[in-house]
Amino acid sequence: MKRNLTYTLSTVLLLGSLASGCSEQQQEEEQQAFAIPVETSIVTQGQVSSFYATTATLEAPQEAHVVSRIAGLIETLQVEEGDRVNKGQLLAVIDSRRQRYELDKAEAEVQIIEQELNRLKKMNNREFVSADAMAKLEFNLQAAKARRDLAKLQVEESQIRSPIDGVVAKRFVKQGNMAKEFEELFYLVNQDELYGIVNLPEQQLSSLRIGQEAEVISSRQQQVAAKVLRISPVVEATSGTFKVTLSIPNQDASLKAGMFTRVELRYDTHDNVIVVPYNAVINQDDRKALYVIEEGKAQRREVKLGYRQDDKVEITEGISPGEQVVVRGQHNLKDQSLVEVIAPLDLAKAN
Repeated sequence: MKRNLTYTLSTVLLLGSLASGCSEQQQEEEQQAFAIPVETSIVTQGQVSSFYATTATLEAPQEAHVVSRIAGLIETLQVEEGDRVNKGQLLAVIDSRRQRYELDKAEAEVQIIEQELNRLKKMNNREFVSADAMAKLEFNLQAAKARRDLAKLQVEESQIRSPIDGVVAKRFVKQGNMAKEFEELFYLVNQDELYGIVNLPEQQLSSLRIGQEAEVISSRQQQVAAKVLRISPVVEATSGTFKVTLSIPNQDASLKAGMFTRVELRYDTHDNVIVVPYNAVINQDDRKALYVIEEGKAQRREVKLGYRQDDKVEITEGISPGEQVVVRGQHNLKDQSLVEVIAPLDLAKAN
């Protein structure tokens, strides 16, 4: 009887031990099964700037409306729209035969009067030549020279040349057409540098200075560095805004005059500060927070934000460099949630 009792107790203890072991193993497996997959990033230090976002219209600071100074037939066209030209380059030629005839006539008149003056000055007896006659000849000579110079200028103006380095934006005439005096022939622009025209609220006036850095973002999401060139000293009463002109380098001609672009004016920069991806920050109960991974669990940390730049944000309080924060999957977490840190591709499959 005693032997049977001992055997029974041993069996019960053994079964209890096995049950306890199975329960702990099962609990651990259940905990692993409920671990939430997340993607993380290590907290680093970097640079972040404060920007004011607005819009701008691009203008070409150098442009020229090339007109004809004389009337005449367009003999040749040397350039087409889109061609790059240099200052002084020949653009077109106007028939100048009439002007050349006038030049030849004026030069002949000058020669005749000069010969007559020289003849009179060489006469032995100057008493036969009145002072009035000599003065009249001198006056006629000056008038003839003026007519000659004007005719020469008109001949030169028959050759239409570029007044600036730039690009032919528009051509208004065709070869064989009759050009009128002061008719526009070409429109040229130089887009190696562009101006960005920005109108800002008067509250921003105190935050701007000459030389301040900015970024111009085109419709193709291309970012170009710019600087504040001019700040208007007056505020428009009707709109409550003031004009700011940005200088934008454009040597690759990727931007065009007339474009409408986004602008970010850089107000201030913080160096060597804690930065995290902005999408890691969550907003719960009107408070900003991050989830930090410690010993396989997600700890909720309330944080204070500083400057935001693009997809990163400055953290002024709440975390330290080197800590591991959740950047994806954080919206499924609670404080002390079990997590499993996995690669981005694995996380996409898990979701």
